[in-house]
Amino acid sequence: MREKIDQILEYILSLLLGLMVLNVLWQVASRFLLNDPSAFTDELSRYLLIWVGLLGAAYASGKGMHVAIELLERALSPKKQRIQQLSIQVIIIVFAFLVLIVGGIRLVHISFQLGQTSSAMHIPLGYVYLALPLSGVLIAYYSFSDFIKLLKKN
Repeated sequence: MREKIDQILEYILSLLLGLMVLNVLWQVASRFLLNDPSAFTDELSRYLLIWVGLLGAAYASGKGMHVAIELLERALSPKKQRIQQLSIQVIIIVFAFLVLIVGGIRLVHISFQLGQTSSAMHIPLGYVYLALPLSGVLIAYYSFSDFIKLLKKN
């Protein structure tokens, strides 16, 4: 299942990044070639960047490409390394759950409840903020999967 989620994320991230590139190209062309800047391109590129950044963080987390300081780990015994790795996964799961999932859901709910819309595109901001709980679920899933894998080791 993890490989399928990776494939879907790769496709979505590629699509979003491609849309962002086309959007920025149109923004530059309309501003400098047509002398008539497009009104929505700046806002759209900002929202696409949010989605690419958060989903990209989840993808990187799943691939183990996140930032890590391994100086302490090298100095520990194998047993303590395993305990440290398990602890790190628990901390990531707790952070993803409390901040990204719970906090993100509250933010999405409040923005829909207040009827907040974007200034240029007039779309509900709740759709932009949905990237938070979605990336939180993915990060928690990847970390939980890594936690189970570490438990089964040895």
